[in-house]
This record gives sequence, structure tokens and C-alpha cells, in this order.
Amino acid sequence: MPARTFEDLRVGEVFRAPSRTLTDAHAAAFQTVSADNHPVHYDAEWARRHGHSAPVVHGLQVLAFTAPGATLFPHFIGEVFISFLELSCTFLAEVHSGDTLYPALTITGLERQGDDGVVVTAATIHNQRGELVLSGQHKYLLRRQ
Repeated sequence: MPARTFEDLRVGEVFRAPSRTLTDAHAAAFQTVSADNHPVHYDAEWARRHGHSAPVVHGLQVLAFTAPGATLFPHFIGEVFISFLELSCTFLAEVHSGDTLYPALTITGLERQGDDGVVVTAATIHNQRGELVLSGQHKYLLRRQ
């Protein structure tokens, strides 16, 4: 597909990522890479004793599913991407092994900055029950021309 420019993007456009069903292997791999060894992430008995129904998937692992490259967004914009400027998020519900996640980025703002432009997106992840488990915002810097 031909790459779109900053001027071609529209507020309200949605870029979805493929759904992902998390497994214990995914959680273990992230634990290895992140070195986050808190027992809430792997010890079922510890998690239950502390009010969780099961070990909780790492929040940063869930957040990673909102990466622009996990969606079709980079394929639409081609070579105009300069940088990922900032992000924020709120974790709204626990995610456990076996949950299927549905990430999406929705353009909420387009701000011109000289020869460049900032794309603001709402980053969301819903689970298989339609519950919003993560809500946040990303900002990307793109070349305008």
C-alpha cells in the first residue's frame, strides 16, 4: 500500500493489533527478559494469598502490546516515522495466563510542529470479556513532508 503522509491521517482512525492469547510460557519469557521476579507473576499460591485469582501477567508485558509496530500503523505511514515521544497508561484490570487481549491505537490528535507533526493516540486493550484492562496515550513524531 502507498505510504500516507501526516496530512493523510485523520482523528478517529483506529489501528488494531492482532489478538493475543497469553500463556504461561509468554509470562515466563517476559520474566526472564525483564528480571522481574516478584512472586505475584509466577507463584499461584502467593497470588491467591494476596487476593489474586491467579498469577498476574506483568503490566509492562501487557503495555508492550500497544507498541505501534504491533499494529498496522507503521505500514500506513511508511518512512515518515521519526520517534516515539511519550506514553502514559493506567492498568485497569488484572491480566492472567489464558486471557486474550485486543489492543488498538485510535488517533485522537494531530498537532503540527514546524516541518513535523505529532500524532496522539489513545492506546487501549480489551480482554476476551470486552473489559478495558489498559487505557493510555502515545505520542509519535512524524515528518510532515
